[in-house]
Amino acid sequence: MPHSFAGLIALGLAVIIVFAAQRILIHLEHTTIVSTAPEVFALKNQGLAFQRAAAHSPNVLPIYGSSELFRPEAPERGNIFFRTAPTGFQLSPVGSGGANPLIWLQKVGALGSALRGKRLAFSLSPGWFCTPKPGIQGYKGNFSPMAATEMVFGSALDFRLKHDIAARMLQFPETLEQKPFLEFALRRLASGQFLDRVVFCALWPAGKIQTTLFELEDHWAALHHIRRQMKPPPRLEEQTVDWPQVIAKASKAKPADVEMIQQPSQFDRKITPGSRDVGFLTGVKTSPAWIDLDLLLRCLASVHARPLILSMPLGGEFYDHAGISRSAREEFYRKLPALVEQYQFPVVEFQEHDEDPPFLIKNEPHLTAKGWAYYDRALDDFFHGRLPRG
Repeated sequence: MPHSFAGLIALGLAVIIVFAAQRILIHLEHTTIVSTAPEVFALKNQGLAFQRAAAHSPNVLPIYGSSELFRPEAPERGNIFFRTAPTGFQLSPVGSGGANPLIWLQKVGALGSALRGKRLAFSLSPGWFCTPKPGIQGYKGNFSPMAATEMVFGSALDFRLKHDIAARMLQFPETLEQKPFLEFALRRLASGQFLDRVVFCALWPAGKIQTTLFELEDHWAALHHIRRQMKPPPRLEEQTVDWPQVIAKASKAKPADVEMIQQPSQFDRKITPGSRDVGFLTGVKTSPAWIDLDLLLRCLASVHARPLILSMPLGGEFYDHAGISRSAREEFYRKLPALVEQYQFPVVEFQEHDEDPPFLIKNEPHLTAKGWAYYDRALDDFFHGRLPRG
């Protein structure tokens, strides 16, 4: 009995120490958000500590996207433009090349109540929605076991939504090969059978223990980043932004400056106009990215977040050259807002810049300085409660 009592006391003290340490680390993450919010680094994308800190900050607007968030290195790029909070907020980018809605929805489900009432933005790459079989490398490279586990064993999403998400995640078995516990839980969710649901509920305590361990590891990694790699905080300074002037200046980039960051054309000759419309429309109709976007929107509605959905335009010059007509591309511009507006979320697809070559880097799904200037204005409108302009 004495030994058992002493063991209980030791266990209680250990729990108290761990809890106190976690609270201290969370406080540190919140107090250093001015420094970490504008920065791009792998731990922010793979972990959740810095994303939670951004979600809790009233002066930070998280934006989730892929490689377009980090190219080019121009003053107009969102995290650079808003670094000093010129209009009252900083932009916090999360993502890396190939990140997509199926990755983001796992983060949303993991963050859960931290996003309640929170404004955040998502940047879509339209190419995902125009191919029947998108590549899987981007999903594999951005997959976070921590976010996936916290989403699965969290309470933010209902069982039906988790069932639909699990079915999609199981279509990427490569990401689960070394994670048998997570795979087993996903299969129980995807089954939909009553017995499997009972088994999943029995797994729940073990899942919560695993998420707690993930969180502790994440917080310690965040501490290491803050101590060793964090950049000095920028000096925040509000100023009046003349958006027409910002856009006009960005639009005057010399062709030579743009050509430095352009890639060679993948086509040596122009394809017959409209000759590939059927294949393109088939891709728009059958792409699984629409399923993932719908799941993301359902997640955002479930956690009561306040998102803005941004989409880069299709590069009209590129698609014209590839034999895909503007009339065919209109199907994408019709389908995207029709889906998003079902959830009463604002969406800006910049359709009027489809035939505006300086808006995108040639032959790449990345914004130029001009494209970023328009993105910045839409983000500023959204953060301040105005209708975002395209």
